Amino acid sequence: MKRREFITLLGGAAAVWPLAARAQQGERVRRIGVLMNQAADDPDTHERSTAFRQGLQQLGWIEGRNMRLDIRYGAANPDYARKGAAELVALAPELILASGVVSLTPLLRLTRTIPIVFAITPDPVGADFVDSLAQPGGNVTGFMLFEYSLSGKWLELLKEIAPTVTRAVVLRDPATSAGIGQFAVIQAMAPSVGVDVRPVNVNDPLEIERRVTAFAQSANGGLIVTASALSGVHRNLIAMLAARHKLPSVSSGRVLAAAGVVVSYGPNLSDQYRQAAGYVDRILKGEKPAHLPVQAPTKYELVVNLKTAKALGLEVPPSVLARADEVIE
Repeated sequence: MKRREFITLLGGAAAVWPLAARAQQGERVRRIGVLMNQAADDPDTHERSTAFRQGLQQLGWIEGRNMRLDIRYGAANPDYARKGAAELVALAPELILASGVVSLTPLLRLTRTIPIVFAITPDPVGADFVDSLAQPGGNVTGFMLFEYSLSGKWLELLKEIAPTVTRAVVLRDPATSAGIGQFAVIQAMAPSVGVDVRPVNVNDPLEIERRVTAFAQSANGGLIVTASALSGVHRNLIAMLAARHKLPSVSSGRVLAAAGVVVSYGPNLSDQYRQAAGYVDRILKGEKPAHLPVQAPTKYELVVNLKTAKALGLEVPPSVLARADEVIE
């Protein structure tokens, strides 16, 4: 083939190059970091990251076309979270999604310039992550887990499903302001419903087993699991201990009810990741985290594990079943 013929042929090929493909090549790819607070192989991690991806897709952000996700996993372990945070910041993404306190804390120690959107984070003002809910200030905003007043609802539910309970062990993470705050609300409310409460730390599985076993030696006991990344990590152990010792149990999230806790009540966590995608979209389009108000949950769910209740000989009141968003049988 002569040189002139080759150039003519090459020019013709360029002319018929698919317009969509050429537009895609020219589209800017935005880099988003994600630091999850659970392990990579946890089913709930997959569910929440899928919800985030779906939320982004609905807003026109497609992986491999105009958006790239770099994901790291903290597994509720501060050391893993610090490592993941350092890796993400080193990649210089345009924005980072932080899942929970364990993820957000090391990120804010490393950067005050990269925009951060958080999800399932309790008490962001008390933890000094933001200046206020209405005007976060700085480089961070997002979606808080709940108001502390919700903690009292778990104690009420425990008395509803097991009226004879007069003692309750409360599993909490003492390393966070949220763990302390949730227990404080439960403790303040306990005398009004005739329940004596005792805290148990969730950072050590051996301590959980030892303390719950000792607590269960006396009658009329119950168990409350407050919201924390560690309670999710140890959910199977917690559910197993509650079943072994015949303890009526209430928790903050569906993940524990699915593991075997009798009742859970709290925000729909996957919904928070879908909503977080909306803030990511707005920030990538030019808005500042400092001016986007921190939002409270809008979707709560009551889940009843009827299978566990029957195994414990509990008769879940019709009033609780009627309010349930999901009944596990």
